[in-house]
Amino acid sequence: MTLIIGTLLFGMYRQLINEQDLQTNQHLAAEKQRYQQMALTLDRRSFATQIRTADPKTALVVWRSSLDLVGALSLMPDDMPILPETREFPILAGGADKLHILTGGLVITRYGPVLIATRTDQLATLIERFVNAAITALMLTIVLTLALGYLFSKAILRRLVQYNRLSRRIEKGEYSTRLPVSWRQDEFDMLAGKFNGVLDTLENNLNAVRGATDNIAHDLRTPLSHLRMGIEQLPNKSADELGEACAILTEELDDCLATFDAMLSLTRIEEGQQILELQPLSLQAMCSDLYEMADAMAELNEQTLSLQTADDYTVMGDKYLLFQALFNLVDNAIKYAGQGASVQIVQRGNQVQIIDNGPGIPPEATEKVFDRLVRLDPSRHHKGTGLGLSLVKAILQRHNARITLSDNQPGLIVTIEFS
Repeated sequence: MTLIIGTLLFGMYRQLINEQDLQTNQHLAAEKQRYQQMALTLDRRSFATQIRTADPKTALVVWRSSLDLVGALSLMPDDMPILPETREFPILAGGADKLHILTGGLVITRYGPVLIATRTDQLATLIERFVNAAITALMLTIVLTLALGYLFSKAILRRLVQYNRLSRRIEKGEYSTRLPVSWRQDEFDMLAGKFNGVLDTLENNLNAVRGATDNIAHDLRTPLSHLRMGIEQLPNKSADELGEACAILTEELDDCLATFDAMLSLTRIEEGQQILELQPLSLQAMCSDLYEMADAMAELNEQTLSLQTADDYTVMGDKYLLFQALFNLVDNAIKYAGQGASVQIVQRGNQVQIIDNGPGIPPEATEKVFDRLVRLDPSRHHKGTGLGLSLVKAILQRHNARITLSDNQPGLIVTIEFS
């Protein structure tokens, strides 16, 4: 602000100087033309009379006649330039203000050179006053700017100190700490809001990691305990019992490996590390294959599995991954719908639905079930990794498809919509 104001004041100062020079030059040029014209039309005596009677308020004129100087000035300085060139020169006058500064030049007439001058010290005084006022205004601006800048910086530093203090608390593990957001809604409040959003996400992710760790420990504790007990009992087994015990231990070990394989596969799909082998796929054909593979499982659970298709739709996708996602959904429906339930596979255009009339899931859990290692069966009665729906969602997102869960009253409707 100080630089801007200083630049503006300097521009005004230069404008005043230029305006003073312009007015002086125009005034002297007009007087030059007037006296040249008089010299052409008047005789020498009349010309001298006009110079004697010239109004000093208009211009100060002096002419050197053959005998004496004629005009308002008592001297004609040496080395005066010829108009339009001008030069300043001082004169002494009576009164309190004895020294005057004049600006003028010579006019060449047929009666000799005539000095025409005008006072410029008054304009110079005005400019001097302007310069003093400008310097005063500039100094006041600097002082005011520094004072306001100090107060403003103190307010900013106060908030930054508060943010630093809260940040140190977050570094120490107090992840529930949030930066304050004021009513001003300025840039700091916008930054604090964004930072608080990051903290919310971080806290949710940490809670998810803690929950996942607990779930992994819970899911792997039982099979690992069985493995330990089985290995300890192997020396006491007979030859006939040894083969059966090894098969049981192998199955327990496979369950543990399946959990880790599913987690690694989910991570590769979510982060785009697994390359999709894209090809045109018919949803109608895929649902038919799905029905043929899952029908035997439904019969084993004394359930009814049906298929309805209409308006075939072709999608570009990875056949193995898409079939795995759809099969996981049908497998979940068969596993959790209960004995004697009805499961439907419905395909209409770009939409596929898996519908059952089992117990369903609570409305508040429709988003939670897609998190890693989340299982709504706290007793772990059914075998599983808790990664099935997470894997399904990751695969469908890679294929630009949307999955939603809704209540079938009773049961669950899973809807997949391809774009």
